[in-house]
Amino acid sequence: MMNEKGSNSVEVKMLIVDDVPANLKILRDILTPEGYRVLVASDGQSAMNIAKETLPDIILLDVMMPPGMSGFEVCRLLKQDSSTEHIPVIFITVKDDTTNLTEGFRVGGVDYVTKPFSKEELLARVQTHLKIGRLTQELLQKNRELQEEISRRERAEEERQKADEQLSRISRQEASRWGIEGFVGKSKTIRNILDGIQRLHQTGATNVLVLGESGTGKELIARAIHFGGSRANGPFIPVNCSAVPRELAESTFFGHVKGAFSGASASHKGCFELADGGTLFLDEIGDMPLEMQPKLLRVIDDGRVTPVGGTQSKHVDVGIIAATNQDLLKKSADGVFREDLYFRLARFPVIVPPLRERTEDIPLLAEHFLEIFSEEIGIEKPVLSQKAIEALMSYPFPGNVRELKNIMERALIESDVSELQPRHLHLIRFNTTEEEGASALDLPLNLQQVEAIVIKRALEHTNGNMSAAAQLLGINRTKLYRKIAQLESVSQTQ
Repeated sequence: MMNEKGSNSVEVKMLIVDDVPANLKILRDILTPEGYRVLVASDGQSAMNIAKETLPDIILLDVMMPPGMSGFEVCRLLKQDSSTEHIPVIFITVKDDTTNLTEGFRVGGVDYVTKPFSKEELLARVQTHLKIGRLTQELLQKNRELQEEISRRERAEEERQKADEQLSRISRQEASRWGIEGFVGKSKTIRNILDGIQRLHQTGATNVLVLGESGTGKELIARAIHFGGSRANGPFIPVNCSAVPRELAESTFFGHVKGAFSGASASHKGCFELADGGTLFLDEIGDMPLEMQPKLLRVIDDGRVTPVGGTQSKHVDVGIIAATNQDLLKKSADGVFREDLYFRLARFPVIVPPLRERTEDIPLLAEHFLEIFSEEIGIEKPVLSQKAIEALMSYPFPGNVRELKNIMERALIESDVSELQPRHLHLIRFNTTEEEGASALDLPLNLQQVEAIVIKRALEHTNGNMSAAAQLLGINRTKLYRKIAQLESVSQTQ
């Protein structure tokens, strides 16, 4: 930044151009004591070279120069060069030379001083134009910064629009997969559920509690509510409450600031803030720790979250869908679930029946899963034979929709046929009757029958969850599939 006088902290450079040594001496004697660093040139070409090399803060330029390059020509060339165009030029001229003054302003000069020189007038004009030049440069810098900020915001807005468009595309894809149009079923119960979801979408947001056995498709219902409603373009954040460690529950839901506790090396957004503008799906809500329930209730009531270790709360706009396979009213009576929280969550309860109570939905769900997985794998969807459909409809599905989904995925991956038959469906079914009532102390002596009983009990205990059953049995999932395949092979030969 330039200062008006050289006596200030930043040195001010001044170039004087005159072919008369006496004039140079007079000007130097006036300006040097004022603290200016004075540079001199006696011809136009030297002036151009010095100006480009040193970039002076102001130039005093004599109009009358030696033949070859007049003061006007020097000024014109300086103003054509981007490196020197900003330097103010004050012409030195004889008194009352009106024609020369007009030409000087035309080629870019900002002012003039006349010979003989008046010290007070010279210093006043120099200081004025140094100040104007400084303010002009500051204004130009501010304009550049403003233009850069405008460009940055335009780029940010363009990126935001691209992100919104991408999110909309993802949301449309998700809505197609998880929305009402993808939630197949023709039973009266399912039609009633879908009608209720449609009413939710028409009347606005309200908290929803989805009830049903494990694997019945409670998350499918939650996604249908989200992606078919006004929050479809917002995030859908699923949280399994039973999987959240008790000591990290508050941080998981509400976030924390850096240094809030040991190991908090950075600030972290909680699930509520991540779901802002969208939906928070609280699966297995019945397993939420009792001490967390009043904090959740407070957020539902006032819509504000305060991170662990923080002092400032933040407003969030979150739709809440909770799900459970437990009896929350009984848990409330037992003192392990707050009644007021139950009624906040259950403003619109949705009961999802088990698959065995709506067998008419099985073929459509099976076709739906085949279509999804075929598209993901990139193969043509096979036909589901009538015998395969009958086998599926006669199966009790202890794992409900989740088990059916796993069965169809495995059949598609392992088979390479255009039509799926019963043999392609890995249904957990064994040809034994006495093992149904066998106890741990009254097991058959046949090792295969014992394996069949134990595996079946493990799957019943985990509601058809293969990974959980394998863990319960102390084997990996691959070995469990192999055991089931061996047992099915033995069963089919008997």
